[in-house]
Amino acid sequence: MSNELVLEAFSEILQREGLDRALAFLNGSVPLRYTAVNRYAGLLMKSVGFYDALGEGRPSFLSAIPMEKSLAQFIKPGMPFRTDDSSKDERLVAPIFERFIFSYHGTALVTPAGQLWGVICHYDFAPIALPDDAFEVLELVAPVVAAFAVDPHR
Repeated sequence: MSNELVLEAFSEILQREGLDRALAFLNGSVPLRYTAVNRYAGLLMKSVGFYDALGEGRPSFLSAIPMEKSLAQFIKPGMPFRTDDSSKDERLVAPIFERFIFSYHGTALVTPAGQLWGVICHYDFAPIALPDDAFEVLELVAPVVAAFAVDPHR
């Protein structure tokens, strides 16, 4: 399916069935277990949309994460953050990241007014590569998700 068709299908699901179903659609084409939307809330990242490919739901510790413990701290508009294997990523040498091995691929959610709102990401607690074309889709849908987050009745 072309990126244009994926964006069209994603947008339709988002409007008709909501954020979690749209995230499920995105996750269906990637090898990582989780797809999520998190928003900035002061010094926290709060989960507002979540999909688990195994159907086990969001672990409670992922509902709200202190910013200094979140990989979202590395994401800025135009500067996504990607790692296939955190144990081999030199950017993640802080003790907080040493005990986990994971894959994380996230990009910024910027509102139509230009405000940084949150992030959309695919991740897993195992080192798994995300193909570049799958990440391109994540970046393609980010503006749609950001606009929906600000005004879901749009």
